[in-house]
Amino acid sequence: MQEWIFSSANELLPILVSAVLIYSMVILYTRIFGLRSFSKMSSFDFAMTVAVGTMLASAIVNKSPSVVQSGVALLSLYLLQLVVSLLRQKLGWFSQVVDNQPLLIMDGSTILHENLKKAQLTESDLRAKLREANVLNYNQVKAVVFETTGDVSVLHSGEDTELDPDILQGVQGVSRLR
Repeated sequence: MQEWIFSSANELLPILVSAVLIYSMVILYTRIFGLRSFSKMSSFDFAMTVAVGTMLASAIVNKSPSVVQSGVALLSLYLLQLVVSLLRQKLGWFSQVVDNQPLLIMDGSTILHENLKKAQLTESDLRAKLREANVLNYNQVKAVVFETTGDVSVLHSGEDTELDPDILQGVQGVSRLR
């Protein structure tokens, strides 16, 4: 039982060194490849963030893979994300292959139950997101969009502002928006 709770200094030193080295690599790679590395702009970006976190933990605590192998694997992920980002910019069809499409889940004060089901959200989930967005009344809602990253965007209605259709470009179900 004692081994499960306590460790010797000989076991802790490699973990400390691994943590410093791997963390330094992540900082270096992020500086080189940019902050996009940890954004959630697309589902691919989110997967990148999860993968880096998993690799970080594995490289720090486990003896295998080695720090060098982990560094190469991290570099490979950063390069892959760069390539995917460039392809998304250059080839419109590529975005459709790797990205989910945003989905309209509320049209004004009307909940679109079919789209809510498609997004695998409950009304309770939706109400929580409306509260997070400081919605006090359903009449304050112009639209709610389930984004490609899994985030929920709440667009508030305003008496003096019109919703620019370009804001909802590419959103599934937007044609029904009033």
